[in-house]
Amino acid sequence: MRVNYFRSPHPLRLSLAAGALTCALALTSCAPTSSNVSVDGENRPVVLTTFTVLADIAANVAGNKLTVESITKVGAEIHGYEPTPGDIRRAAKADLILDNGLGLEAWFEKFVQDLDAPHAVVSDGIEIMEIAEDKYKDLPNPHAWMSPSNVQVYVENMVKAFTKLDPANGTYYQANGAAYKDKLQDVQDQLIRDLSALPTSQRALVSCEGAFSYLARDAGLSERYIWAVNAEQQATPQQITGAIDFVRRNNVPAVFCESTVSAAPMERVVEATDAVFGGTLYVDSLSEPDGPVPTYLDLIRHDAKVITEGLTGVSNGVLP
Repeated sequence: MRVNYFRSPHPLRLSLAAGALTCALALTSCAPTSSNVSVDGENRPVVLTTFTVLADIAANVAGNKLTVESITKVGAEIHGYEPTPGDIRRAAKADLILDNGLGLEAWFEKFVQDLDAPHAVVSDGIEIMEIAEDKYKDLPNPHAWMSPSNVQVYVENMVKAFTKLDPANGTYYQANGAAYKDKLQDVQDQLIRDLSALPTSQRALVSCEGAFSYLARDAGLSERYIWAVNAEQQATPQQITGAIDFVRRNNVPAVFCESTVSAAPMERVVEATDAVFGGTLYVDSLSEPDGPVPTYLDLIRHDAKVITEGLTGVSNGVLP
C-alpha cells in the first residue's frame, strides 16, 4: 500500500486533471507497446523514471543499452507534481518505469493504473527511517537516496529490473552496477570524512524540508527542519517558531534550504537568530548540465561541502 502524504486536490482541479488524463490515454490506446529509440542505428528500450536524480543513477547502470528519461524536468518539485497528457503519452510507450516509492510520488499510482508498462520500485529493501514529527509522524521518510549507501540498493534493484527487461545484456548491467556502486561507496566515505570534521557543538543540520534524515544518520548529525514534507503549501508560524527555538537553543551557526522550494521561511529563522544562511542544498532535482549538480554524485558532494562550510563558517551563503 502506498502512503499518500498529500492533501486532496480541489474537486475542479481533480476533474480537469482526470479529463486530461482520459484524453491522453485515449490518444495512446492504439500506440505501440514500446517506444524503442533508435540511437546509432540501434533500437534501445526506453526506461522512464519519475525524477532526474533517479534518471542519472539509472543511466549509469543502463550504459548504452537503454535510453533513460525523466518524467519531471530539472528543478521540478517532485512531491506534488501533476502529470501532463504528454507525460501519459510517454509513459504509455515506455518499456519500464522506475519510481522511488515510500510515498514520495503521491501522483504515481494514478499515473500508471491504466498503463501496461511494467514498473519497479527502486527503494525496495532499504532500511527505512520514519518521519519523527509533524502530521506525517511515523510515516516513511521517502528521501532514501540522500544516503549513497541506500543508492547501492537502488542500483541492485535497477540491475534486476534491467536484466528482466533485456536479459541478453544482463552481465553488462551487472558490471555497470558494480562499477557505479564503487563510486557510491567512495562518495559515502568522503561525505563522512568531510562532515566528521565538524565540532560536536556544530553537528546540527537545519533545513526547510526534512529531507536529510538519511544523510544526517550516516554523518552523525542531528536534524531539524521547518516542515517534514514539501507537500506543505507554506510554513506555519508554529513550524517557524520551532525552528527558531532549536537554532537558539543549540547555537546553530548556519541554516539551509533546498533548491526546489522558497527560502522565505528560512529567512525568518535567520532574521530571528544569530545563524547565517549557509547555502542552497539539492535533494529532489539535479541542476542543468552547466549547474552545480548535474549528476547524483555531484549532488552529494555539493551538499556535503555546503553543509561543512556553512557550519564551520568557511562560507556564508546568500539567501536566494
